[in-house]
Amino acid sequence: MTQHLPTKPNLNTPMRTIGLLGGMSWESTVEYYRLLNETVRAELGGLHSAKVLMYSVDFEELVALKHKGDWAQIGRLLAEVSLNLEKGGADCLLIATNTMHKVADVIALSINIPLIHIADATAEEIKRQGVKRVGLLGTRFTMEESFYKDRLIHQHGLAVQVPNSEARNWVHDVIYDELCLGQIRLASRDRFRQIIQQLADAGAEAVILGCTEIGLLIKPEDSPVPLFDTTAIHARAAVAWAISGSGPS
Repeated sequence: MTQHLPTKPNLNTPMRTIGLLGGMSWESTVEYYRLLNETVRAELGGLHSAKVLMYSVDFEELVALKHKGDWAQIGRLLAEVSLNLEKGGADCLLIATNTMHKVADVIALSINIPLIHIADATAEEIKRQGVKRVGLLGTRFTMEESFYKDRLIHQHGLAVQVPNSEARNWVHDVIYDELCLGQIRLASRDRFRQIIQQLADAGAEAVILGCTEIGLLIKPEDSPVPLFDTTAIHARAAVAWAISGSGPS
């Protein structure tokens, strides 16, 4: 399924600086950096590259807080870092992870620059392609809690389905125990394929790869239905905003 930037670049407008809140995990942050630069080069040509200001956190510290359920402290820490990115010259903010959008509202209230929300960018791309019913894969937080699913359902009018409890637990564990550690296992790819097939059999027209690491393992050829890779979509949305002036304000 071909995906495009929503607007044409405005070559008369100076490129704006993308603030990238990364490290969650750094494996997917590497993909963000690559995609941001490749997209700018594809759009502008020559030796153009993205203007990126990045802060990469120590993910282990945040995972420990998640295990305690201390999302308030996670929100405070990430809000402080985001404000530092703004002070450093970032013109917008990307939280380079789906799960940490659980505290996106806290972060957005702490800064004066637009936060380009990964679920919004993904939903807009899904709607552009005429898809209405999607499967959602990600961490348990993303698949089960309201901060992500409800945004897709209530703000964007999408029907969202997730795997059964056993599959949700398995996907969550693979993300943290394998993909965040850079481990790519063929057996895990096969199981992902089975879960995606089950979602398609249950009526999903497409599947959201709602964790920024899943795209490291699963590719379009692994699915009987189109895949929406949130990492790639998020990066493209940021570039569209940075080079054209379109997007959130």
